Amino acid sequence: MDNDVYGHVNNVVYYSFFDTAVNRWLIAQGVLDPGAGDTIGLVVETQCRYFRPLSFPDRVTAGLRVAHVGTSSVRYELALFRDDDVEAAAAGHFVHVYVDRVSRRPAPLPEDLRRALEALRI
Repeated sequence: MDNDVYGHVNNVVYYSFFDTAVNRWLIAQGVLDPGAGDTIGLVVETQCRYFRPLSFPDRVTAGLRVAHVGTSSVRYELALFRDDDVEAAAAGHFVHVYVDRVSRRPAPLPEDLRRALEALRI
């Protein structure tokens, strides 16, 4: 299911790669507990520009940086690279708004998350 009828990874999968890259990094930093954390990040905006196709069995590497940190939001910028290519196959961004898990109302970024994000801020 990696390749669509046209023989390349469908555009919606790129957004999944973005989401996986960000969440994997947040979990590795110890600042995201997807199942039990008090706050969760909801994606409220996305954008992707496609430069060259990805296809299975390509190895996909994601580059990640933080462009903006607000009171309760973060703008992540990402690029996806095929195999050992130095030029991105796609680049884009998404914005997380952090909310209280129960009420779904915006919540200030926890300090440990803010510190981790600063390490990737451009």
